Amino acid sequence: MIQDTEHGKKLAQNLLELLAPYEEELIQLERDVPAFSSLRRALGIAIAEACYVISDIPSPQENLVPPADDPASQSQ
Repeated sequence: MIQDTEHGKKLAQNLLELLAPYEEELIQLERDVPAFSSLRRALGIAIAEACYVISDIPSPQENLVPPADDPASQSQ
């Protein structure tokens, strides 16, 4: 499981690094040709999804022990 999560994060990071420069170029193109706005938005969504995968997938190790301020921990 750890390898799958880490592999997914690495792939998302690679995707982000690959797509970010294209988004910048599309922002410039969109100013001159508004028809590029749909493509820029689609690319922005793909980048946002990659960022979500990188930042929001909790590591399985983070869930092994509940936080100290967890109500279940305090009742013991």
